[in-house]
Amino acid sequence: MDIINHSPPENDLPNMGKTANRVLHNAGFYRLEQFIKVTESDILKIHGVGPKAVRILNDALKEKGLSFAKKT
Repeated sequence: MDIINHSPPENDLPNMGKTANRVLHNAGFYRLEQFIKVTESDILKIHGVGPKAVRILNDALKEKGLSFAKKT
């Protein structure tokens, strides 16, 4: 018999509101470090994530010395 682990991955995202947190989790984002590989505009394309959530993420990233990827 297989045991299925239903616990979510470790999460260190700031609270941006229920919708933004939920859709980011559904898109596979659980760790701030994941955002260094995507641009702000990539995140804004996710339905349910708006400018306020991106500002909160930017602040949290800056606290850790990180930032969103730059546009190429």
